[in-house]
This record gives sequence, C-alpha cells and structure tokens, in this order.
Amino acid sequence: MSDVISDASLRLAAMVEPFAQKSLFPRKTFSLTLFIAASATLLLLSGCAGSDGQKDDADIWSETKLYSEATDKLNDGDFAKCGKYFEKLEGRFPFGPYSQQAQINAAYCYWKAQEQAQALVAIDRFIKLHQGSPNLDYAYYLKGLITFNDDLGWLGKFTGQDLSERDPKAAKEAFESFKVVVERFPDSKYAPDALDRMRYIVNSLAEADVIVARFYYQRGAYLASANRAQLVIRDYDRAPAVEEALYLLVKSYEKLGMNDLSSDAMRVLQLNFPDGQMLASGQRVKKERKWWQFWNK
Repeated sequence: MSDVISDASLRLAAMVEPFAQKSLFPRKTFSLTLFIAASATLLLLSGCAGSDGQKDDADIWSETKLYSEATDKLNDGDFAKCGKYFEKLEGRFPFGPYSQQAQINAAYCYWKAQEQAQALVAIDRFIKLHQGSPNLDYAYYLKGLITFNDDLGWLGKFTGQDLSERDPKAAKEAFESFKVVVERFPDSKYAPDALDRMRYIVNSLAEADVIVARFYYQRGAYLASANRAQLVIRDYDRAPAVEEALYLLVKSYEKLGMNDLSSDAMRVLQLNFPDGQMLASGQRVKKERKWWQFWNK
C-alpha cells in the first residue's frame, strides 16, 4: 500500500513541476520591467518638480518679499503678473497684514490686465469677507468699474462704440455697484464719480431701448414700437432719449389708427420738448462725445 502511495506522489510531483518552473513573467524579466517603470516615474516627477520650481519662485518667497515684488509689478504696469502675485500672497498668508490689501490690489491688477472674470472673483471675495473694511466704498466702486468697462478694449475706443450699443447686462450690474457707493457711502470721495456714471448708464440704457423701438417702427411693428417707447418713458423719465421715445409713440399710435392716443402723446412731447429736434425734423441730434472720452482720464 505504501508503494502505491509513493508512486502516486511521484506522478503528481512530475505533473506539477513543469508549472512550478515556468512563469508568465520570468523573475529576471519582471524585475527589469519594474525597474524601468520606476525609473521613468521618478524622471517624470523630478522633471515636473523642476519645471514648477523654475516657473514660480514666488512659492518660496517670504510675505514681505512677495508683497514687495507684487507692488513693483503694479508700479511697472505689469498687471497680469502683479495680479498673480497679490493673489498668491493672499492665498499663502490669508491672516497676514497684507491680506486685505492684496485682495483688492489683485482685483485692480486683473481689471487693468483685462482679466474681468478673475477681477470680479477677487473683488467679490473682498466684499464678502471684509464688510467692515474702510476700503469697502472703493471695493464697490472698483466692482462698478470692472463691469462698466466690460469688453470695451482698444477696438471699442477706436470705433467709438457707445454703451447703448452693447449688452445692457453689464451696465445694469455696474449701476448696482455704483448705487451702493452713493447710498451707503455718500461722503466717499468716489461717490460723485459713481453718481455721474449712474446717470450715464441710465441714459445709455434708455438709448438702447429707443434703438429697439426705432427698429420695430422701421419694420412696421408699430405695436411693439409703442410698447418699447412706453417702457423708456416709464423707466427713464429724465433721460434725453425720452424725447425720441415720445415721438415714436406719437407715430406708432398714428400708424395703428389710435388718433386720440397719438394726440395725447403729441401734447406731452410739445410740453416737455417745445424746442426739440424731433418736432422740427423727426430726428434727434445726439452728442458726438463718447463715454470713453469723458471717463478715461
């Protein structure tokens, strides 16, 4: 019986031995593969670390040096870099003595660099975190400037593009920021300019609606023209564009056969603009001076 068990054990060992000796990954080959992969990973990581270190030495600067370098870039007009430096300063030293100033400076630098989205993020963060700051009036004023100049660029200046010819959303957002300055900080040195800009924005928004009303009238959509003209008269009653809005209301009612309403609108037009150009020629003379000529100093 023992001989039978021994023979069976020998046959089983003979069957298993070839599989024990062979492997899908021979030991030497597998070790070499691991070595190459590990070496490549180390080279890649060291290369990334080296490139990061070369890209931005500001990561190891002290708080004082970082503020000094950012201020130098601001004074030199390198607004894109000074924005990044001030943002990095606020991120690395959020409770340091330069933190608040870094936030508001970053917003200013990004605005000057025409990086509107980043500028708004920075100024909104400042407003949210520092409601008790003595610079809060300037923060709201700066936010108004950031949205007021939205997408103007040098081409807009060159072509003389008017604010009324652009998307009114940014103008309305700027108006709300300037309104905070005027209402919450009436003694602020930024309040008078904020108020002037609010007046300009209102006039521009009224002008934009009149352009739409005129467009409708010229294409025979007289009811739509009358409705838009009424919005101008209701929402912007002191804007210069009201004169043309009243004139379009008169002519639209006339085209619609609503003679009584047309006569009423004409009386209001004559009462408020007795010497206006619309009554004399059907055209309103607009000032040639563009907003950027007035505001940019």
